[in-house]
Amino acid sequence: MDKLDLLIKNGTIVLSDRVENLSIGVKDGTIVQIAKKIDQEAMKTIDATGLYVFPGMIDVHVHFNEPGRTDWEGFETGSQMLAAGGITTFFDMPLNGIPSTVTLKAFKEKAAIANEKAHIDFELWGGLVPGNIDQIAPLCEAGVVGFKAFLSASGNDEFEAADDRTLLEGMWEIAAQNKVLALHAESRTITDFLTKEMKQKNATTAADYAASRPIIAEVEAVERALSYAKVTGCALHFVHISSAAAIDKIEQAQRNGLDVTVETCPHYLLYNQDDLATKGAVAKCAPPLREEAERLRLIDKLRKGKIDMISSDHSPAPFHLKDPSQYDLLHAWGGISGGQFSLIAMIELAQLYNIPFEEVGKWCALNPARRFKQQHKGSIEVGFDADITIIDMNKETTVKRDNFLAKHKETLYMDRVFPCKVIETFSHGNSVYSADLIE
Repeated sequence: MDKLDLLIKNGTIVLSDRVENLSIGVKDGTIVQIAKKIDQEAMKTIDATGLYVFPGMIDVHVHFNEPGRTDWEGFETGSQMLAAGGITTFFDMPLNGIPSTVTLKAFKEKAAIANEKAHIDFELWGGLVPGNIDQIAPLCEAGVVGFKAFLSASGNDEFEAADDRTLLEGMWEIAAQNKVLALHAESRTITDFLTKEMKQKNATTAADYAASRPIIAEVEAVERALSYAKVTGCALHFVHISSAAAIDKIEQAQRNGLDVTVETCPHYLLYNQDDLATKGAVAKCAPPLREEAERLRLIDKLRKGKIDMISSDHSPAPFHLKDPSQYDLLHAWGGISGGQFSLIAMIELAQLYNIPFEEVGKWCALNPARRFKQQHKGSIEVGFDADITIIDMNKETTVKRDNFLAKHKETLYMDRVFPCKVIETFSHGNSVYSADLIE
C-alpha cells in the first residue's frame, strides 16, 4: 500500500456535526481516511494529541488591493497572513485595486497575478457598478464567484456605488447567470446627508462618526435590496452586517423563501464604539462599530443561528491614511486590518459562550463552502480537500507586530490576547504555515 503524504494522529477533530478524537490520512491533497487509528505509513506524521483540528477557514471577504495598490497589501503577504490564521481559501473583493474588477480584462489581469502569488486557494469577486451590466455575463464565464455592489459611497473613485436602476438591472442579469450579489448595505442618501452635516459642524468624535452611519441606514438599504430581490429573483449575500435590526429583516426574508445569506465580522462581535474612541482610526470601518448593547444583541443573533457565516473584511491601508496627526475620524481612511485573527476570534467567542466548536466550523468553513459552491471544501470529510488547521487551546496568541503577518502592522487587534494558537495550516495537504518556522 502506498504511503500517505500526511498523517495527523490522535487529534480532536472538529467535524461538521461533532468533535471527536480521530486520525486523518491525506494523499494527493485529499483526505482519504478518517478513523480512530490509522496504521498506514506516511511521509509526514503529526502527533496531534491534545490539539484541535479544524477545517481551514474560507474567508469570503478580503481586500488585497492588487493590482494598483500592492503597497497596501497584495496577494503574497495577504495570503501568507491568512494562512497564519488558519484560513485556506479567500475571496478577494473587486474594489481598491486599480483597475477595479468590473471588466473581463481587469478580471484576467488580477487572476493572473493571484495565480502567481497566492499561497492558498482563492476566488475573485466581480463588481457591479453603473455602466458595466454588459460585463456580467463575460465575467461569469471567466469564473467570478459572484458580484459585489455598494449601496453607499465606496470611498474609492474607481468603484462607484450602484444607483437603484443599476442595482435592479444588475440583479436581473446576475439572477439570469445563477450567481450571488454581495451587498454593502448602507443607504447612500442617509450616510451622505449625515456625513455632510457632521463635517459642517466639525463634529469628528467617534460618536459623531457612528451617528453619521446609523443602524437605520443599514436597515433601509437591506430592505430596499430585499424588495429588488423579490422582483428579480437574485440571490443576495449581505456583507459585514452590524445590527440585530438588519439581521431581523434578513431572517424574515429567508422565512419568506428569498435566497439570501448574511455575514458579520469578528470586530463587530469583539469591539464596540468605545474602542473606536480609544483606539482611533485603526478601529474605523463602515458600518461603524456599534454601542455595547448592540454588540451583545449581535452576539445573541449569532448564538441563535441567525448569522450564516463569519468573514474578516480584511481592509488594510498604509498608516499615513489613518494617521491622527493628519486626519480626524471623519476623514481618515476606513477599514479594519486583521484577517489573520478571524478563526481564533470565533474560537474565543465559542469558549466564552459555551458554543460547540462544530458551530465555529460551520460559520467559518462549511456554510461559506455551501453558499458559494466550493466543491470538496468546508469540512473534514473523506474525499474533501485537505484544507486543515491545527489549533492549540493551551497556548495563547498575543498580537504583536512581529507575529501579525500583514504588510502594515497597525491593527485594532494589537496586544489582544486570544486563548488559543494556530500551530500549523495545510492547504491540499501541504503546509502553508507553521508556528515553529515563524518563532
